Amino acid sequence: MSIGIVHSITPGQCRAARALVDITQPALAEMAGLGLSTIVDFEKSRRDVSRDAVHAIQRALEGAGIQFISKNGAGPGVRLRK
Repeated sequence: MSIGIVHSITPGQCRAARALVDITQPALAEMAGLGLSTIVDFEKSRRDVSRDAVHAIQRALEGAGIQFISKNGAGPGVRLRK
């Protein structure tokens, strides 16, 4: 079963991914090279965050061992890489 390639993550996936690898919002902001307000606003859906910022968040979390799962019938998700 293919998990699909995820091109953009959701705020819920971001929160879940941080929880899996026990990363705080400030730590993620530093890892992604973004401001803390960008992480907070993205996770709370307060404002539209640029595509580049979302991709930086995704790359940082993938670098920490997260694999993002696309909507494949059961909805988007996250898991730790083997």
